[in-house]
Amino acid sequence: MKITYIHHSSFLVELETMTLLFDYTEGAIPEIKKDKPLFVFASHRHGDHYSPKILERFDDFKAIRYILSDDISIKQMPEQTGKQTGEQTGNHITFMKPGAKRKFGIIQGSISDLELEDGIADIEIQTFRSTDEGVAFIIKTEGKVLYHAGDLNNWRWEGEPEDWNLAMAKQYSKEVDKMKGIRIDVAFLPLDPRQENAFHLGFDEFMKKVQVNLVFPMHCWGDFSVIKKIKSMEVSKPYKDRIMNIQEDGQSFIIK
Repeated sequence: MKITYIHHSSFLVELETMTLLFDYTEGAIPEIKKDKPLFVFASHRHGDHYSPKILERFDDFKAIRYILSDDISIKQMPEQTGKQTGEQTGNHITFMKPGAKRKFGIIQGSISDLELEDGIADIEIQTFRSTDEGVAFIIKTEGKVLYHAGDLNNWRWEGEPEDWNLAMAKQYSKEVDKMKGIRIDVAFLPLDPRQENAFHLGFDEFMKKVQVNLVFPMHCWGDFSVIKKIKSMEVSKPYKDRIMNIQEDGQSFIIK
C-alpha cells in the first residue's frame, strides 16, 4: 500500500486492486493507474475538503465512483451533474448520510453496487456523523481497514462557552465509542494548530480508544510542527511511534 499526502486533509491511497482519493481540493496528484478502479471521497462541503472540480478531473477513467457526503448540494456541483432523488446521481456518484453503509463489487473492471446482505464485497464503506459537517469514513477492502475522519474531531475552542465545549466533547466521544473494537490499519486524523492548547484532544482520545496501527495527522494548515509537538507530549507515549511524520505536500509512504 502506497499513501501520498497531497495537501491539508487529502491523501491518495494506492492498493493492489483499486485507488482511493480523499478530500481533494488542491495540490499535485500523483499519476493514477487508469486500469484500476478509482474511489473519490469527499467528507463534507467545506472548501478545504471538497471541490466540484473532482467531478470533472477523472472523466477519462473507465471505473470510477464518487462517494460524497449528502450535505454536498447541487449548487456545489458542476452544472452538468444533477443530484437526483435518493443516494445516487447517474451511476458513478453515491451520496452517503451519517450512519450509512454501502458495498461495492469490482466486476469485469466496472464498479457495481451490492446489497448489504451480500456476504462478499470488494469494498465496504461505513459513515459516522461529523462533529462539524458531513461524515467520517471507514473503508474495508483487501483485508485492510482505513479511516478518514473528515472533520470529525473534538473541536474545543478558546472563547466558546464551556457548555458548548462540553457538548462538543460528548458528541465526539459518542461517535468514537462506536468504533471501539474495530482494528484500523491506517487512520487519517485532524491535528489542528488553531485549537492551541486543545489541538491534541480529539487525536489523543481516538488513539486511546480505537485500535490503530498507523496514523497520519491532517488538517494541520501547513504547520507540521504540531506532529513533533504531540509526539513530545506525555499523553502520546502509548502511541507516538505509530504517528507518521508528514513534512511536506507530495510526501509518499510505503506501508507493508
